[in-house]
Amino acid sequence: MKGKIAIVCGASRGMGRAIAEEFSRRGAKVMAIARTEKRLKELAKAIKGDYIVADMNRAEDISRAVNYVVEKYGTVHILVNNTGGPPAGYFEEFDDEVWQKAFNQTFMSAVRFIRLVAPYMKKQKWGRIINITSMSVKQPIENLILSNSIRLAVIGLAKTLAIQWARYGITVNNIAPGPIHTERIVELSLAKSRAENISFEEAMAQWINSVPMQRLGKPEEVAKLASFLASEDAGFITGTTIQIDGGAVKFVL
Repeated sequence: MKGKIAIVCGASRGMGRAIAEEFSRRGAKVMAIARTEKRLKELAKAIKGDYIVADMNRAEDISRAVNYVVEKYGTVHILVNNTGGPPAGYFEEFDDEVWQKAFNQTFMSAVRFIRLVAPYMKKQKWGRIINITSMSVKQPIENLILSNSIRLAVIGLAKTLAIQWARYGITVNNIAPGPIHTERIVELSLAKSRAENISFEEAMAQWINSVPMQRLGKPEEVAKLASFLASEDAGFITGTTIQIDGGAVKFVL
């Protein structure tokens, strides 16, 4: 990945941060994007990279971020779409406004980033687009109706673009993490404990017990997969959705 220009969204924590660190370790020039400047500064210093404070819900922020990268480096080789997940809850709890916000955050952020970087990838006949989704695209999670529904749209988008853009040397793939030890799993466990009137520890134990390996995944493990998909070695892999879940998804395909 030496010399490749990579945009990593949601890079201030969790899987996004681990991906930014792994890309940098492998020689990429990383532009980290998130809303929390303090964390981004710490990351940029650690990886000797750059950062942009931007809100993935705002089209103008996304446009500003990509323009900054292109002005600085001239192109983009790798895009990692990664945002915080929609809130946990059940169908009856959400009105149109919540659905629209979740759609904008989860789906339209990916659409906007891809739209802006695609011309550069097509021109150079090389590109890697990686969407961080969730195991919920293969096996719905009970109290995540928003994620279960909207993340599937990202999968459909990726599959379509993978077919259409393969001739440009652009690959488009999705990573579907299971329970990974991040702040997100803590948030979901807190929501689960409130919804089911159980302790936080019991809620966390339920996540762990749902994984045949009997542990949570590590952000660094997701980062290793992302770095492979972003590399030259993965040039014949496109249109796939790869789960990294310790065996949590029970479906055969």
